[in-house]
Amino acid sequence: MKPTDLTLAGARDALAKKELSARELAEAHVAAVEAARPLNAFIVETPEQALEMAAASDARIARGEAGPLEGIPLAIKDLYCTRGIQTTAASRILEGFTPTYESTVTGQLWRDGAVILGKANLDEFAMGSSNMTSAFGPVENPWKRQGDNRKLVPGGSSGGSAAAVAARCALGATGTDTGGSIRQPASLTGIVGLKPTYGRCSRWGVVAFASSLDHPGPFGRTVRDTAILLRSMAGYDPKDSTSVDTPVPDYEAALGGGLKGLRIGVPKEYRVDGMPEAIDRIWQQGIDWLKAAGCEIVEISLPHTKYALPAYYVIAPAEASSNLARYDGVRYGLREGGDLPLAEMYEATRGAGFGEEVKRRVLIGTYVLSAGYYDAYYNKARKVRTLIANDFKAAYESVDAILTPTAPSAAFAIGEKMDDPVAMYLNDVFTVPANLAGLPAISLPGGLSADGLPLGLQVIGRAFDEETVLKVAGALEEAAGFDAEPHFLAAR
Repeated sequence: MKPTDLTLAGARDALAKKELSARELAEAHVAAVEAARPLNAFIVETPEQALEMAAASDARIARGEAGPLEGIPLAIKDLYCTRGIQTTAASRILEGFTPTYESTVTGQLWRDGAVILGKANLDEFAMGSSNMTSAFGPVENPWKRQGDNRKLVPGGSSGGSAAAVAARCALGATGTDTGGSIRQPASLTGIVGLKPTYGRCSRWGVVAFASSLDHPGPFGRTVRDTAILLRSMAGYDPKDSTSVDTPVPDYEAALGGGLKGLRIGVPKEYRVDGMPEAIDRIWQQGIDWLKAAGCEIVEISLPHTKYALPAYYVIAPAEASSNLARYDGVRYGLREGGDLPLAEMYEATRGAGFGEEVKRRVLIGTYVLSAGYYDAYYNKARKVRTLIANDFKAAYESVDAILTPTAPSAAFAIGEKMDDPVAMYLNDVFTVPANLAGLPAISLPGGLSADGLPLGLQVIGRAFDEETVLKVAGALEEAAGFDAEPHFLAAR
């Protein structure tokens, strides 16, 4: 087996048994990153750092001092600040910005022995569901429809991270999930993506989009791989005021064992009009698998679900307009019109530095926060958010986890929905509610569509109960036996 065909857990075990070295593992993945350049999954490649870190890992392994992720090569979404490595958030306004500090999450990954392969491409400032809004060009999904050679989107915003894992360029990756930006690309690329509870992973050093909705989390090829990564990524951080001081369990230990007696909720509101038959079929298949595992299936109601997207697209742009006010051409990043009066320099810098989707969301956010509209839009959306959170709270009085589809469709062609922002926003219809409520949720591949594209199942759990989410997802993964590979691997 090639090193790039190993799962993260398999590579960890092979390194521990000294069946291969960290350098060999890094070299194989550096070569895979180079071979996958047509996918445009990376903004910055870091082969020299990867080999240096791998050499240090080999030395620690030889001394018997291996960390939990020793020698494991990862892709890092280019929203995480990395000391000495350019961090752009896929925006021209930050091109050339090299942080002098490390985000808390990536610092913990390096502490545990992980190796950086590069900074993964994304939608600009994480705003998008397709990875089409990056200033550095779109990412291509490694999957293709049967009999159709059109390039497909990998989902967004963490599309580069998802594509890198699906194309066997990295054993795992970091992403961020504001409205579905880990789970939706995981679904579209046939891998596993986990959004932890809000406050479980530190946001310090992660470029902010919408501060009350941003969730750092992991991608892996298996549920076990995401469990291993989450243990290193999670933990209390006093530098993040929203970080929660609660113990970090051994998530991998939660996997396995029976599900008998667990009650799984199926929300009737997620059966939306016009949902493709394939999505409904995969959802029903997931329900049947859990029944066979001994779970009790309970129909539940989350009555305010229909208001989740409208509330999200008020709250997220409002927070974005506030967070992005700092990009003014004064302290760092792009500066246009340096000889102009201050206000005109601001306008020139932001006009040249931000892409169309970012400008759209900043304008919406500024509007809903403006005098006369704050109560009508922003405050009303916050109240709706509370109602959505209360729906989940009521549901968890009678169920242990909730099963839904991850996305309303399989991957679509690059450029297919770009002229209709509302159609693009609807990609988040099944994922946004968990962000508004701050709950842990995972996407795993449940099967293939009629034209051979992956479709995801989503498990949503109680706050800080990632263990049950992972346990249920692990059982679904075993039942699905998903082993299909993307077209890119066969063609390589």
